Amino acid sequence: MNQHHLSPNPSETEKHNPLLKLALELGPLMVFFFGNTKAEWLAAKFPALSAIGGPLFIATALFMAATVLALIVSKIVFKHLPIMPFVSGVVVLIFGSLSIWLQDETFIKMKPTIVNALFGVVLLGGLAFGRSLLGYVFNAAFQLDDEGWKKLTLRWGLFFLFLAVLNEAVWRNFSDTVWVNFKVWGTMPITIAFTLAQMPLIMKHSLDNKAKEGQK
Repeated sequence: MNQHHLSPNPSETEKHNPLLKLALELGPLMVFFFGNTKAEWLAAKFPALSAIGGPLFIATALFMAATVLALIVSKIVFKHLPIMPFVSGVVVLIFGSLSIWLQDETFIKMKPTIVNALFGVVLLGGLAFGRSLLGYVFNAAFQLDDEGWKKLTLRWGLFFLFLAVLNEAVWRNFSDTVWVNFKVWGTMPITIAFTLAQMPLIMKHSLDNKAKEGQK
């Protein structure tokens, strides 16, 4: 696949600019949080925003703008669009637009459910057909044997489905503020903790480690 389009692997520029890559991924979420907590102040400063709707709708509009900007910067700086942020961005624009147009918060609240369920089903579906698709996404980060990729793909597939169910539970049972805080401050720590928990499996099935052991 041409790196100037969608790419699953980090480019050399991304490897040398991890903080910028992180900022582009987290930036839109921070804008979303800021837009929701400071909606009244923003509407007072920029009256046009009040036409969009309540706090969550203003936050959604800013989230959409920040997402598009982050993807444009990724394209310019890194010369390609990473697959997962791109897919998530497309869903943000579709569901965000529906939320604002119909004045229905349900669409934007279900966006994480749809994205995570989609990733989970794709990973587990690929595994069912004998394809460890996670290797296509993370192959540039580390090299694993076939068994390692299968186990890691299964775990990530189930984890994405877990995030989808968790998002549904939070937005359906708690206030908008709780859901926004969970989306910004809850999902990322959970994902980081899960990722770190996979390190023993990655180390065990790492081809680099096996090669080093073979040289001893």
